[in-house]
Amino acid sequence: MTLTRPHRRTRRAGEALLCLIATAPLALAALPAQAEPMTFDTALQQLGQRSDQLAASKNAVESAQLRRDAMQRLGGPVVNLTGAAYAYNANLDVDLNPLNRVLPGVLSQLPPQLAAPLAQLPHLPSSYTLNRHKTDTTSSVSAVWPIYMGGASNAARGLLDAMTHEAEADAAKTGHEATTLLVQRYFGTQLAERAAVLREAALATIEQHDAAAQKMLDAGVIARVERLQARSALEEARRNARKARDDAELAATALTRTLKASERVTPTSPLFVLGEPLPPLPQFIDTALARHPGLSKVAAKKEQATQLHAAQEALRKPQVFAFGQRQLKTGKEADWVAGVGVRWTLWDSIDRNALAESSNRQIAQAERTGAQAQNDIALLVEKRWLGVEQARRQFLAMTPSLELADEVLRLRAAGLKAGTSTTLDLIDAQVNQAKAQTERAQAAHDYVKALADLLESCGLSEDFGKYMARADALKVE
Repeated sequence: MTLTRPHRRTRRAGEALLCLIATAPLALAALPAQAEPMTFDTALQQLGQRSDQLAASKNAVESAQLRRDAMQRLGGPVVNLTGAAYAYNANLDVDLNPLNRVLPGVLSQLPPQLAAPLAQLPHLPSSYTLNRHKTDTTSSVSAVWPIYMGGASNAARGLLDAMTHEAEADAAKTGHEATTLLVQRYFGTQLAERAAVLREAALATIEQHDAAAQKMLDAGVIARVERLQARSALEEARRNARKARDDAELAATALTRTLKASERVTPTSPLFVLGEPLPPLPQFIDTALARHPGLSKVAAKKEQATQLHAAQEALRKPQVFAFGQRQLKTGKEADWVAGVGVRWTLWDSIDRNALAESSNRQIAQAERTGAQAQNDIALLVEKRWLGVEQARRQFLAMTPSLELADEVLRLRAAGLKAGTSTTLDLIDAQVNQAKAQTERAQAAHDYVKALADLLESCGLSEDFGKYMARADALKVE
């Protein structure tokens, strides 16, 4: 069979393009190497060591624990040592006029042999000032020992325990959220880098197609409209590649700053998808209701309200305490006192009944909040579990599309060689293949993100690495 002239021209153009396609992988080898490769497990360890948010939550827990430890012996004896150094000067005016008036009568009653000498004495002054000054020290030791406080000490310790549990729940929530954020940024960087590489590979191939098309136009093998179509495809590929590279740079920067690394972080753990379905939904719901930090925080709030109620009720009861004080002196001159006291408030200006009812309402509020939180968390877990399964099925459903894109590219290349396809057809096939590969990577990223969200809602973020290790067969390299 004899080929017509257009067919022979198209065949020659296809042969030229196939020679250029064979050199396309060299464009990928020219990409600059990234610094500081890092697996996800290493990134998670560094996040725990460097995150200010995690450090702040840890400090909050330690502060609450130390505050509780400080109140461990609340309600025990209190011993005080008191000392003082003092100086004083005292003046006392004594009126002697009454004595001067009485003295003559007293002398007249004395025997003459005594009265005569005393009568020769001068008169006393009308007044006399006595002065006393001294410098001294004093010291004493005193003790108070509450014997019965109506349960106030236990209520105070219980309140601090509940506050510690709340801080621990907040810290756990912060840890789960930080892990989820790391998953998003780590594998988001993987996705963005893969998309950029695919776009740049497609650009390199289309540039070669464009150069070949220009040569074929100069040789008169193709029409000018076909040449313009190739140039338009090249410009679009350049825009897409540039945007994809910018997105990859931004994603890598976000990951590097999240980990506070000195060099740009390059993730090495690939995107993945579990081929098998997840365990049944009720298993995740039961785990969430047992481990979700939000429920732990609600329980801590309820315990705080309960302990506040107990403390308020303790104020209604009598308080019994022992006390004692003694001067630090030797011998019998030391002053001391000891005894037992009772204090019972019979009436004050505060309405204790209203306070008790208020604390009871707080307890009821915490109970209602907990019940609502359980329903919300169960619904959230179900939604995210379904999201994981949907992402898994979508990923698996893309395998035929990727195989079809590969087959179309092969057929377009063969068709160009045989003269049944155009340059633009081959470029479109190349672009569609890159698009299919990118969409498949996007589906894997959606699965990873959905899995991280599900584990966070169940309080199982630390198990993410276990799921990743089980996905060897479906890792997206």
